[in-house]
Amino acid sequence: MFVIETCREDHLIRGCDWPGYCYGDKCRVRGIFGVVPVVRANEFLTDTQRVGRGLVVGQAGWETVLENNKQAYALEFVQTSRFLTAFPTSMTPAQFVDKLNTNAGGVLSVNERQAMINLFGNAANTTNVTARAQALRQVAEDQDLYNAELNRAFVLAQYIGYLRRNPNDAPEPTLDYTGYDFWLGKLNQFNGNYIAAEMVKAFIASDEYHKRFGP
Repeated sequence: MFVIETCREDHLIRGCDWPGYCYGDKCRVRGIFGVVPVVRANEFLTDTQRVGRGLVVGQAGWETVLENNKQAYALEFVQTSRFLTAFPTSMTPAQFVDKLNTNAGGVLSVNERQAMINLFGNAANTTNVTARAQALRQVAEDQDLYNAELNRAFVLAQYIGYLRRNPNDAPEPTLDYTGYDFWLGKLNQFNGNYIAAEMVKAFIASDEYHKRFGP
């Protein structure tokens, strides 16, 4: 039970809420592209290391370290070629915010949407990198998006954390998301109670997991 509880806390700190799904919320940041599960194992692990750089939870000033890392990560992310292709700087602030919101599932209220548009001032485009990063964070950290994505993020984190692979990678028998969908359905069935769903227990008891540490 301690292992399972520690796993949940660890994922919430480092992988599934800012500290995670998604930076996770990498998953939620990367989920802005509108595809789930959008985060690949190599991205997840790299992003986790980036957001957790120099971070020791419980150490004096750790919250500041985390906040600085999140700001830096978001700023770097909006300047990647993938993001710029999906969200070109020629977009108007309204177009930029609306596409973020649409990909996130329409989580913004009218006031939240306007506040994000206002980040760009009177600009006709979205070349302001700082405003882009702030808008991205506001969507990724939206409570409605968090609630909608938490279970999907947690299931994905099991595959990446324990099996060190994407859900559709070998040795997944069907090489698709059948297994991922099964565990997501079970977690949803138990209203996110991962202990009742016996999901973490199943991953750490699996042959694939134990073979990772075998001779």
